[in-house]
Order: sequence, then structure tokens, then C-alpha cells
Amino acid sequence: MDTNAYVAFLVIGALIVLVDGQFVYHSGKRYLANGQGESESGASMARLVAVLFHIATLGVLALISTIDFPGGTTPTAIVGRIGVFLLVLALAHGITIAVLSRQREEQVVEQINTRMNTPRPADHSLNDPVVSPVPGQEGRDPRVSPSIESGTPYTTDRY
Repeated sequence: MDTNAYVAFLVIGALIVLVDGQFVYHSGKRYLANGQGESESGASMARLVAVLFHIATLGVLALISTIDFPGGTTPTAIVGRIGVFLLVLALAHGITIAVLSRQREEQVVEQINTRMNTPRPADHSLNDPVVSPVPGQEGRDPRVSPSIESGTPYTTDRY
């Protein structure tokens, strides 16, 4: 591959990486922003993942540029290199989405744990009886009338 074709491949590949990396960063930042509007941790994690994406894919671009494809400097060889690079880029993009998804799952689990461990105000209505006791009956829980079939109080074992 002559110098012009080599430089064209590198420039086209670098532009594709930069555009895709910006999509990863901005989409990841929104994806990792939690519901309370605190997006600083999500933005920094998205930035780290995007930087890793840029470095890895630019490295792959450099490696693909050294591989000798059949066809020499013809446009077919350049398109072949770009095609191989796009396939590798798609794989890298999928891995990046998986990393962002895992980070989001960890955030959700952390939010659930925080919510579960936060003390809640007592709901005093839970201590009230479910039904009103029969007049003259003592105690919090009313008695149940016996069932017709067995002559004993109803049970929930059968249902």
C-alpha cells in the first residue's frame, strides 16, 4: 500500500473511532446518570470507559494498517481494511456497551441496598386489627366462626 492510501486508511479509521467514541461517551454518561440527578460519578465512569475504548480501537487500527491485504494499493484493498476494522470496531463497541451495562446494574443494586437500609418512619396503622372485633370480644385478633364442614375455625392450609 502506498503512502497516500496508508494515510487515507489511518485518517478514515481515526475519524470513525473518534465519532464512535463520542457516541459511547455521551450515551454512557446519560445511561449511568442516576435518577437523583447526581451524574458526576456516571460521567467520570463513562469518560474512563470512552478513553479505554479510544485507546484500544486506535491500537487495533494501527495493527490492521500493518497487515498486508491482497490487492496492494487498489481501492478494493483499502475498503477491505476498512471493513475488517469496522468489524473489530463493532466488537469493541459491544464490549463497551457490556461494561456500561454492568456499571449500571451495580448502581441499581447499590440504590436498592441504600433504600433497604434506610430507616423508614413507623406506620402505626399496621398494628391495628384487620377487622373490627365483635362487641364484647377481648383481644386484638377476633375469633373466626367455625366452619360448617369440620366444626373448627377456618384454616388457610387448604388454599
